[in-house]
Amino acid sequence: MRQDNHQTNQNLQEATFGAGCFWCVEAIFGELKGVQSVEAGYAGGHVKNPSYKEVCTGNTGHAEVARIVYEPEVISFEELLQVFWHLHDPTTKNRQGADVGTQYRSVIFYHNEKQKESAERLLEVIDQSDLWQDPIVTDIEPLSNYYPAEDYHQDYFEKHKAGGYCQTVIAPKIKKLHQNFGHIIKEKEKQ
Repeated sequence: MRQDNHQTNQNLQEATFGAGCFWCVEAIFGELKGVQSVEAGYAGGHVKNPSYKEVCTGNTGHAEVARIVYEPEVISFEELLQVFWHLHDPTTKNRQGADVGTQYRSVIFYHNEKQKESAERLLEVIDQSDLWQDPIVTDIEPLSNYYPAEDYHQDYFEKHKAGGYCQTVIAPKIKKLHQNFGHIIKEKEKQ
């Protein structure tokens, strides 16, 4: 669901989340009504135009992220945040499952002050709920140094559904998404 042009019209907004491997995050948010496109990328680091290999070292400061272009009249930023906090473990610092390192950190890169305020407010609500036993360690930072990931990372789940990682890691997350958020899932086009 890649979008090559990041210029959005006044009816579209952007959100950028890191929640472990960007293949998972891209696949999850691509399922939601009102999401126009999702692009795998890197954000928050200090190296200009990093490669996947460089980001994987953990030395660039970037997180693997998904940049989501969405229609706020169809799905709100707050609904995107609810999905974000339910479909990864925001209580593990720099880790999601077997993926370990700062590049896999739980992070919300806000695009404006309204997003920052919403993220901080909802983090507090989720942290006080019984959703997770341990405290949430999600970072909330201004979006900086965003770069699209290489083409072979884009639409990864769609291109490799039968692959081992997709079947054992991504597909269960998609199933959980459909179970918990069925009311905001896109209807599949009839063949």
